[in-house]
Amino acid sequence: MTSPTDKLEHLISESGLWRASNINYEFRQGIPSGYPLLDSHLTRSGWPTDGVTEFLYDHYGIGELRLLAPALAYLSQRQSRKILMISPPFIPYPPALNACGINLRELFIVQPKTIQDTLWVLEQALSSRSCSAVIAWPQKISDKQVRRLQVISKEGNTWNILFRRTNVEASPAELRIRLYTVNSHSHPYSSVHVKIVKQRGGWESNIFRINFVDNLNQKTPDFSKLLVNYSDHNDTNILQWPMDLPPFPTVTD
Repeated sequence: MTSPTDKLEHLISESGLWRASNINYEFRQGIPSGYPLLDSHLTRSGWPTDGVTEFLYDHYGIGELRLLAPALAYLSQRQSRKILMISPPFIPYPPALNACGINLRELFIVQPKTIQDTLWVLEQALSSRSCSAVIAWPQKISDKQVRRLQVISKEGNTWNILFRRTNVEASPAELRIRLYTVNSHSHPYSSVHVKIVKQRGGWESNIFRINFVDNLNQKTPDFSKLLVNYSDHNDTNILQWPMDLPPFPTVTD
């Protein structure tokens, strides 16, 4: 016969409820964001190493990838695992990523044909333990699916990043961040406004401004033709960067 204690333990494990006793284990370290102000607002003093993080925004290109770039550089240089991008709305500019310190040899892009294929690729990548981060732009995803990704990402010790529209009011994701455009005529695209909407074991924040630490405030041409195109048996496109770019800056402690 199942005891009340066993039932409670099962409920906690299945629902992903957070225990205060786990604080030293769960929040002792994070991935450096590269922005001290942002780290000061995050529970782990950096990005989480697993679970689902959602970025909410009104439109593409307001600095969402630049905000992540220092962390992706850190992961691509410090871990022997891949970074996977799934269904990005635009092909990222390789020289800019390289200039940010991201090791392009560890970066792959997948363009699934359907929403179902996108979710399948997400689950496979998160459970494989071969990726340090899996970044996706799902057109449509339910709370049930996000909850499933959360469990899989923790089991696979992989950080799952989802970019979603701001009209998504609620989500089971552990960390949710709202991004706002900064209207600056003198230095356009040099910063972004950030608000932590929800974080596990922590508080939401007021809106604060993050100034980017790179020098990428210029428009760039389309370098998509530099990519090598692969296809698997499901006709899902996989893109990998060429190997003749200049050396990337090394991440230092």
